[in-house]
Amino acid sequence: MKIATFNVNGINGRLPRLIEWLKESQPDVACLQELKAPDDKFPADALAKAGYGAIWQGQSRWNGVAILARGCEPVETRRGLPGDPGDNHSRYIEAAVNGILIGCLYAPNGNPRPGPKFDYKLKWLDRLTIHAAELLSTDLPVVLAGDYNVIPTDLDVYKPENWADDALMQPESRAAFKAIVDQGWTDAVRHLHPDKRVYTFWDYWRNAYQRDAGIRIDHLLLSSKSARRLTGAGIDREVRGRESASDHAPTWVKLSVAK
Repeated sequence: MKIATFNVNGINGRLPRLIEWLKESQPDVACLQELKAPDDKFPADALAKAGYGAIWQGQSRWNGVAILARGCEPVETRRGLPGDPGDNHSRYIEAAVNGILIGCLYAPNGNPRPGPKFDYKLKWLDRLTIHAAELLSTDLPVVLAGDYNVIPTDLDVYKPENWADDALMQPESRAAFKAIVDQGWTDAVRHLHPDKRVYTFWDYWRNAYQRDAGIRIDHLLLSSKSARRLTGAGIDREVRGRESASDHAPTWVKLSVAK
């Protein structure tokens, strides 16, 4: 079973690239972030023609998350991250697909810092930490996939000094990500590529992609039952280099059939 995460940076403007990648890669599940489209503008019909059922939580101009499932309909289990009823950002959606519980998330960027945006980021990650622990307690196979907007270590960034003041690389952000992983989650890409510099995001500025001046902020965390089935993980880097591409590349894992 192939499960991917992809920050599409505007689903309607980049729909041809998304469908192109779906046909090439054929993930069984695709978690999408940054739809930048309200619910009624989500391209469900086009995705259905490409062979994917979908659930989504849209938002005008920014945010937005979706879960796509190849050849079936995801069974929605949660819409929105618990812990703050007043938070109206579309950043979390959850569904069961073929026996696996999938959480799709788009964590806050947090810039500029210090300030309210960074404070919101840390509070949101605290809420995610609590929910992640609850998911682990179910003893189900779970995958938490998405754009975490956290650079976990210096190995995950081209030049750490260039990001030293950015919210993505602050000690508090890194500590929040580590707190989730330390509950018992497996960072799939880093687990299979422990010493390799691999990136999932390249800025549009200064030829970052051509220079491979990237960062790794898109992660798939696996519960113990999912991690035991892990057979592969990677990044479809070439998708970032195409015309009208997102500034992120799809990141994926492969899980064996449950025994």
